Amino acid sequence: MTADADRQLTLADRVLDLVRAAAGRRAEAEVLVEYESLALTRFANSFIHQNVADATTTVRLRVHLDGRTASGSTTLTVDDALRDLVQRTLSASRFCPPDRTWPGLTLPAEALTGGNADRPTATATPADRAAKVRDFVDAAAGLETAGYCRTRHQVAAYANSAGHAVTGATTEAAMDGIARTGSSDGVARTSVVQLAGVDGTLLGGRAAAKARAAAHPVELPPGRYEVVLEPCAVKDVLANLAHHGFNGRVYAERRSFARLGAPQFDPTVTIVEDVTRPDASGLPFDIEGTPRGRLPLVDAGTTSAVALDRRTAAIIGAQSTGCALPDSVRWGPMPSSLHLEPGAGNGAVGDGSPAADASVGNGSPAADASVAALLGRVGRGLLISDLWYTRVLDTRSLVVTGLTRNGVWLIENGEVTRPVANLRFTQSYPAALAPGAVLALGGRASRTPSDWDLGAFSGPALHLASWNFTGGASG
Repeated sequence: MTADADRQLTLADRVLDLVRAAAGRRAEAEVLVEYESLALTRFANSFIHQNVADATTTVRLRVHLDGRTASGSTTLTVDDALRDLVQRTLSASRFCPPDRTWPGLTLPAEALTGGNADRPTATATPADRAAKVRDFVDAAAGLETAGYCRTRHQVAAYANSAGHAVTGATTEAAMDGIARTGSSDGVARTSVVQLAGVDGTLLGGRAAAKARAAAHPVELPPGRYEVVLEPCAVKDVLANLAHHGFNGRVYAERRSFARLGAPQFDPTVTIVEDVTRPDASGLPFDIEGTPRGRLPLVDAGTTSAVALDRRTAAIIGAQSTGCALPDSVRWGPMPSSLHLEPGAGNGAVGDGSPAADASVGNGSPAADASVAALLGRVGRGLLISDLWYTRVLDTRSLVVTGLTRNGVWLIENGEVTRPVANLRFTQSYPAALAPGAVLALGGRASRTPSDWDLGAFSGPALHLASWNFTGGASG
């Protein structure tokens, strides 16, 4: 995909030339050219009902001139449109307030990787995605199904007037589907670099097994329960930590729970932002051109970093971590490829390999063998498939309220005994992962799709000592 990236870089250089011609060397300028194609095959009632695809090239320009900063963008790449982008951005800068926290441009530096991109995924057809959907539907064996299979491809080039230039490409394939009985749902999700890695048969069978096992749930009283959170539920924990905890702006404004250098998590917890992993989707640099590498945010329980762009890094006297996003000025820089590292030695069949997964059995609600290995450790608790509709009640302590869905089960003496009706919870996420609160981690990390630009959250199942449920189906 080098030729695609070279074309993007040529376009970025063209915009820089137009800035120099219009404003001379006084203007500091940076250009990001992004090509993204997104294709989605959706299904409901066990039939495909929609195929949609979109491909867009976006040119983003930011200029700093006479102490003032302005940004602009266009999705048109003809010369007239690029000249118009430059003129209106320069004109806008004259009416902007002085930018006293301008951090300057990224200096020349090489990216650590060109990104993980797979050509068959980038060029996947509706028929390719439909085949995955067919496998999912067939594996559900008559249960009603719904969901999507998507492919995404991104090629980007960044260049600035300080002489820095970098290119990269990435792909993602994802499937998210449910199977449904008359009284229950089961879910299965995955996000991978290659569409070939999406196993519709495995996912459909898993969703159906969970749906059947969740039928006719009983109601339990609210209270604190020991829990096993499956990877789909762990995703919500990671996403909220990323949004409201490891966010550099939230940290700089002292609204984050994060205290650098403090042992805020259990020693078994290591959380990293890392797009250099071979299974990671995401560009190898951010929108400011800063190369992205492995960033330990929590290292063996100790909070070691937060996500920074150039502006927030300057405020706290640090270096950018390559986490600038298009809306960083408004929302702050956040990690988008967060990974909770799995544990080791959690049961003889806890490695989560395909062979071990087969031993779980069609009637088990456990997502995979790695999850099943954790259940035997539980005296009395709950197996949680999914968390949703979560809202932050207090940012500083990251107390979150939300609901369970897609399957909850009672665990007694290491075995799943009965399905449970959905519950509301109110829980501090850092407290749930605090020293002594993490009883075990699964031996396999699973990637789940993100709603953000190319990126995903990955982690194993978690066995936690306590989770605070504050309401049930009856209130």
